Amino acid sequence: MLSTAPDITSTLSKKRSRLLLVLTGIFLTNALIAEIIGVKLFSAEMIFGLPPAQIPLFPGFALSFTYTAGVVIWPVVFITSDIINEYFGPAGVKRISVLTSIFIAYAFIIIYLVTTLPPADFWIQVNQTPDVGKDFNINTAFSKIFRQGLGIILGSLTAFLIGQLLDAYVFHYIRRITGSRKIWLRATGSTLISQFVDSFVVLYIAFYVFGPWTLSDIIKVGINNYIYKFVVAIVLTPLLYLAHYWIDSYLGKRQSDQLLQEAEKGSSLK
Repeated sequence: MLSTAPDITSTLSKKRSRLLLVLTGIFLTNALIAEIIGVKLFSAEMIFGLPPAQIPLFPGFALSFTYTAGVVIWPVVFITSDIINEYFGPAGVKRISVLTSIFIAYAFIIIYLVTTLPPADFWIQVNQTPDVGKDFNINTAFSKIFRQGLGIILGSLTAFLIGQLLDAYVFHYIRRITGSRKIWLRATGSTLISQFVDSFVVLYIAFYVFGPWTLSDIIKVGINNYIYKFVVAIVLTPLLYLAHYWIDSYLGKRQSDQLLQEAEKGSSLK
């Protein structure tokens, strides 16, 4: 009678690989989209037809709820990061973060090259519709939106890498203290620290070092982005427990626990 142990081991290995592949796809896709759409700023108050809040925090500084569009889906990125950290350890987060940064840089390079291509006259003419006027040039608009500039690219990539590596370290540090308990603590604790750095680094490099913003502008938008990310991270914490339940069901409780133990020791991807 032939042993089925190798088949079981192979099946579990495939499940691990598929799990990592799915998590990587979710992480990379949302991070890339967030970086591309992050050039837009929007007013949360105007969504509800309200004027800017202008909340006075201290002399000469009033806070309104203005956000970069990237924050809409950014919580998905750091929740996925926490799940990867939970099951594949800091090494998994570091590898995926570096890989994602390379793809983001590649995407920006391709986008930049595409904006340099000469536009077809027909494309410009058919987009001069009555609602935008005859003076509207879609090629100029296309370039203005997608050619975000060196500052935003450098700011985004720098903040992304620093934030992710810091998140992985803090998450793993809290995990060594709490063990497998208190998922919410290591998830929100790592987010509290890493996203504070991320929220201000990207704005400082992109819009202060390379742009016309003042430090007051950086603080206003940075505080808004940080508060939003942190609040949403807390609200979405139940998803971490749901992810645990789904992964336990997919891998099997024994295999899931083994993966968690390997991640805690830093050996899950070795």
